[in-house]
Amino acid sequence: MKNIKYAYLTFFVVLSALWLAADTLVPEPLTYFAFRSVFIQYSGVIAMGVMSLAMFLAMRPKWLEPRLKGLDKMYRLHKWLGITALVVAVLHWWWAQGTKWMVGWGWLEKPVRGSGGGSELGLIEGALRSQRGLAESVGEWAFYGAALLIVLALVKRFPYHLFAKTHKLLAPLYLLLAFHTVILTKFEYWVQPIGWVLALMLMVGTVAAVYSIAGRIGSRRKVPGSIESLTYYPALRVLETSVSLPKGWPGHAAGQFAFVTSDKKEGVHPYTIASAWNPDDRHIVFITKALGDHTARLRDRLKIGLPVEVEGPYGCFDFRDSPPGQVWVGAGIGITPFIARFKELAATPGMKEIDLFHPTADFEPAAIEKLKADAAAAGVRLHLQVSGQGGRLDGNAIRAAVPDWQSASIWFCGPPGFGQSLREDFVANGFSPRHFHQELFQMR
Repeated sequence: MKNIKYAYLTFFVVLSALWLAADTLVPEPLTYFAFRSVFIQYSGVIAMGVMSLAMFLAMRPKWLEPRLKGLDKMYRLHKWLGITALVVAVLHWWWAQGTKWMVGWGWLEKPVRGSGGGSELGLIEGALRSQRGLAESVGEWAFYGAALLIVLALVKRFPYHLFAKTHKLLAPLYLLLAFHTVILTKFEYWVQPIGWVLALMLMVGTVAAVYSIAGRIGSRRKVPGSIESLTYYPALRVLETSVSLPKGWPGHAAGQFAFVTSDKKEGVHPYTIASAWNPDDRHIVFITKALGDHTARLRDRLKIGLPVEVEGPYGCFDFRDSPPGQVWVGAGIGITPFIARFKELAATPGMKEIDLFHPTADFEPAAIEKLKADAAAAGVRLHLQVSGQGGRLDGNAIRAAVPDWQSASIWFCGPPGFGQSLREDFVANGFSPRHFHQELFQMR
């Protein structure tokens, strides 16, 4: 989380500083309309800057993953940027449109404009100025559409498959907002650093939008496969799906995930990979729990031999660190990345002392026996905790079971709130935050 916080703040501060080097939020004389003029420019630059960066991150740039500690963190940054764009754009819209309403209502008196004529403008500036009316109308309606789509993306009850489809509409809306920005940005900015950076961001965002419209995002990392086997655990409401990937898959590390498409109408869904990669048999396993409409339908819809498309791998939850020991916490379906690591360690034993804590509300004997066998083969100490049997898993319970916890790292996958409370508990007891790794497996 630290990396994306730094990236977010750095981007916002640098963009603001560049704008302040070109203009001011305290014009002389400081009047309502003078402030309105500069604030509209500032808020427009910030809104389009963060939206351009959000568009870029939506392309899932693989080279950026290690720097931001995984695609899950990149998507969290994407979400923050989207929220920032929404808030700043609302303020931008209100100062632009709300002022016109207040003038119409008689609350404000519009100042008399100067008599400067269009003949004094240069060729390019004059051409841009001639499109102001169109740009204002286009920007206003594109704003309404973008605001609605961003709000829908933040509403968890809005179905994922509808979110995935509607969210793509932000790409053409971005192009309209880019046109609005080019026309209405103060002409003097374009020959200053803020203008150069804004132009670069608009070009990057435009390329990302075109890629999205063309359906090219992630296309180079997509490989075809077919379902090889299906195993259902009714007590857990969990489906284990083995997928054969005959060619193209580059391999993956335990803890990584992939985007899978089994139905073009439904679109892609992210799933953690629950198997180690073996180029000799070329298959991967996904474990999904019936937690929503889509996952609840998988058991009935997926069939052996069904073609699927797999994109990836992504993620940096890869168990690579320096401490001599590791503490794993896989809560519920969060056990998935640890199962993949079991397979890796069984094939290539490591030197670390590892304890895995698996709190679960459901109990399936066959699945638990399989988990125990995998843990034993990997040389991992398994601490199983079924709800209603024993106390609640917390920091005290983990520290009591692992005396050397201070010299270990912690890897958590499960409900975000549970992970945050564990992190705060351990940090409060002197644990280094940089050794607490948490998967943020939320793509919206």
